[in-house]
Amino acid sequence: MICIGVANQKGGVGKTTTAINVATALAATGWRVLLVDLDPQGNASTGLGVGQAQRSHSSYDLLTAQCSLADAVVPTKVPRLDLVPATVDLSGAEIELVEMDQRTHRLRNALAGAPGRWDICLIDCPPSLGLLTINAMVAADSLLVPLQCEFFALEGLSQLLQTIDRIRARFNPALAILGVALTMYDRRNNLTEQVAEDVRTCLGGVVFDTVIPRNVRLSEAPSHGVPALIYDHRCPGSEAYIALARELIGRLPPSARAA
Repeated sequence: MICIGVANQKGGVGKTTTAINVATALAATGWRVLLVDLDPQGNASTGLGVGQAQRSHSSYDLLTAQCSLADAVVPTKVPRLDLVPATVDLSGAEIELVEMDQRTHRLRNALAGAPGRWDICLIDCPPSLGLLTINAMVAADSLLVPLQCEFFALEGLSQLLQTIDRIRARFNPALAILGVALTMYDRRNNLTEQVAEDVRTCLGGVVFDTVIPRNVRLSEAPSHGVPALIYDHRCPGSEAYIALARELIGRLPPSARAA
């Protein structure tokens, strides 16, 4: 199972929306997908229609070894897409993990017990660079970085890149950036165009060709408990995420694509 972390320490960049819709697009093409909600806000769980009553076990229980991965997983409305939901208990996990053995490898060890059940795992990280995100980066083979087309985007990205370098040096030498996805793109805004140009100049080919536009359907879908690809698969946002998933698959190792 290949594992991809969806990470950016800045909030409001479309990270959870990206995780949900890329996971849905991958499942629609036949991949068996596991989405791990590692954000205490639990937005990915809510966005996939998994209510509090269905979260008897969560990613918190998984990290603290109070349940197995098989017990934590719940099915979603999307065929071939399973979820490890999040609860507010995760908000205290940062403090609790400090006292635990292998505190940076808890998620990696938990996911190691699922050979063959899923082809790919996406981890929706919280908007911070704390122990939860570090656990995701240690567990991941690569990272998908949503980047909002705004003035402070590059400044935040530099902090993330420094953290990735530290994770490589200490815990996960193989960690790579699979790609940077430009989100909330508005062609009518000159600043958006300038930021996109600056990011591509700075990072080159690591930036995906596909850009995710500002689209009201992407914002409406979570309130209905379904991904935008199901809520309105013909809207510009859904079409962009389908294209992004196709591009992402093309960047995976041949052995993973064959799965």
